[in-house]
Amino acid sequence: MIEMELVGVRVELPANQPIVLLKEREGTRYLPIWIGAVEATAIAFALQGVDTARPLTHDLFINVLGEVGVELTAVHVTDLQDGTFFAELHLQRDHEVWTVTSRPSDAIALASRLDEVPLFASEEVLEAAGLEMEPAEEGELEEGGNAEEEVRQFREFLDEVSPEDFKG
Repeated sequence: MIEMELVGVRVELPANQPIVLLKEREGTRYLPIWIGAVEATAIAFALQGVDTARPLTHDLFINVLGEVGVELTAVHVTDLQDGTFFAELHLQRDHEVWTVTSRPSDAIALASRLDEVPLFASEEVLEAAGLEMEPAEEGELEEGGNAEEEVRQFREFLDEVSPEDFKG
């Protein structure tokens, strides 16, 4: 498994299709995953620190995990079949460990609400759907780097990619 970081969420035009973008933590490959509008909103709210008057579904799930003493320890994007991504939630309470199948969008929405939950993608998924992007100028996208430049590059990337790029 390759550790990834969450770059952000954007709506791809003209289809109005939300995309979540992951990037290799120690590499140059990006993994775009087309997701639903509800999950895109949930991820965007978490990234922006938006509090809602009532908990969204992902907030509710995090609250339930906390009440029963279960910790989300990792999210793994495990497979890509016929254009559909698959993921797993890795959960733990004391010495008990569970793996639960999930849509990547839901898994990422959960992880984005918690501190320090690592995201991973299998090498096979990255080989099938990962895209190389030009490396940024030195220091541009380093930790604490230029967020506006990162968003600009993400938008340029989305302008050039389509769902057909990931089919067989």
